[in-house]
Amino acid sequence: MPTILLVDDEAAITDNLAPFLTRAGFDVVVAADGEQALARVAEEDPDLLVLDVLLPGRDGRAVLRQLRQEGREVPIILLTRVGESGERSMALEEGADDYLNKPFDPQELVARIRAVLRRGRPGRGPALASAHRLRSGPVVLDRTSQRVFRNGREVTLTPRATVLLAYFMTHPDEVLTRERLLESVWGWSYHSSTRSVDTRVAELRRQLEEDSGSPVLITTVPGIGYRFAAAVEGA
Repeated sequence: MPTILLVDDEAAITDNLAPFLTRAGFDVVVAADGEQALARVAEEDPDLLVLDVLLPGRDGRAVLRQLRQEGREVPIILLTRVGESGERSMALEEGADDYLNKPFDPQELVARIRAVLRRGRPGRGPALASAHRLRSGPVVLDRTSQRVFRNGREVTLTPRATVLLAYFMTHPDEVLTRERLLESVWGWSYHSSTRSVDTRVAELRRQLEEDSGSPVLITTVPGIGYRFAAAVEGA
């Protein structure tokens, strides 16, 4: 069974969520703060962290940065009550694999865990979330400079479209609803509709697809949302 390190200082959450994750087929280890989390990572070598951002002492973002600075590519899903899009974007750029806002449906967390573990199977090169460059065929995203290239030529995208592309490329082959994309890229505090997602997807298709009318990179899942259908590798 994959080992999940669950890090949260609220006993009401860990006391209920740990048994739920165990029933879902995971071996669960619990930590209550950032220092305990770092110690458990060293001791247990978990397959994935579910990490609350708002922790006493060293918070979840600091734990994330420390693990990435140490070269640890263990997948990390962040939990937070903060819905600002800037907070989410920074966390993803710092190497978080996914981001889930509290309160959340435990079944949704299980689905995210399984999706992240599938992406992190050995033999796929650097973890996509911590890779500085992402490549899919002729498309390259430099996450450090936030520049996008197609066939070696730089493509001009709006900042929001660039962040959306990064989310797509770090979640390849997942069906992503418009609501999830709006939550993860824009943040719930962003007062807009799912049409904002469609507009930025159309922008990406115009700039990156051979034929924006017949997309092969970002495909539509009718009635649900979108999927980044092409293979992605990190460097």
